[in-house]
Amino acid sequence: MASAQISMYLPPDVNPSQAAIAYGCRALPKLNKELQSEDLLTRQKALMALCDLVHDPEHVYVAIDIGCLESLKALLKDTNDMVRLKTTEVLYIMATHNVGREGFLKYDVIHALSYLLHDPQAACRENLHLAYKHLAQVPSGAQGIVNSGLIPALVWKLQREEENIQELLLDTLAACLMEDATEALDSRLVPFLKEKLLSANNNIRSKAARTLVAISIPLEGKKQIWQYDVIPILVHLLKDKVKEVQANAAGALMYATVTTEELGFSLSLLPEDAICMHLPSRLHCHRPVDGRGSCAVPPPLGVRWAPSLVSCLPTVPTEARVTTSKHILENAMPLLN
Repeated sequence: MASAQISMYLPPDVNPSQAAIAYGCRALPKLNKELQSEDLLTRQKALMALCDLVHDPEHVYVAIDIGCLESLKALLKDTNDMVRLKTTEVLYIMATHNVGREGFLKYDVIHALSYLLHDPQAACRENLHLAYKHLAQVPSGAQGIVNSGLIPALVWKLQREEENIQELLLDTLAACLMEDATEALDSRLVPFLKEKLLSANNNIRSKAARTLVAISIPLEGKKQIWQYDVIPILVHLLKDKVKEVQANAAGALMYATVTTEELGFSLSLLPEDAICMHLPSRLHCHRPVDGRGSCAVPPPLGVRWAPSLVSCLPTVPTEARVTTSKHILENAMPLLN
């Protein structure tokens, strides 16, 4: 028989760790007000609820419009570890949307996040670097990070962070250096990347080589790559067991070996098979290989060339300009026809 007694248990669909979300257009304004509350539990519950809502870009747009970013910037300085952790989580999820990245630039969230570069909580720093990584995926975001003067700090952290955070740092630096590599070169990034090329972690080796691709585009970057003796390591990585590492190493070699003054010296470091070793096995791939590279000469119908081959091909005419290298390439001519 039914009873009028009220149950002491919460309904099954209520999450006690989250704030109650108001209906419709009142949801985000209510949460924004709770983010500014002096009560710690209220702030924590509001952040938990906001983490779920900002997966929708429409909610991100509304949140930015009503001033949530200013509230979140203030919470980055909160003394409670959980508040800072959830705040950075909200921000990195917002950075996955284009409207969120635009909000970061408009409200100077980049600079506000930089205060947590030395946060004692590793999870908090990981969320911070996830936000920077997503922001750097667009040119305006990468330029914003560069303009904020954060490149020297990111280079410094590259030597001291955990491996999973190092991967995020390398992703961010690779994108930012495509915009401007001056500060990174002044911060001695090349010798740091040289060490990362020798890492046992496949992802770190690959991302370090990709960052070297970006840093070797300006002339000063090419000079530092030769100065710090990085070329022999890149040549060795052409035989790496991970194809992505091979492709990025070949890309870095492609840019580093195109300066006129270094053409002769490059042949004394590159073994005879360094460029040609990828031609026999990858001109006719038996299965498609993912990659964004493209080549002026189309591959056979239904076949895509490996990224390492795409990077090696532009290096061939570069080396062909040096008299002493012509005999090396003569052996590969049947493969290039």
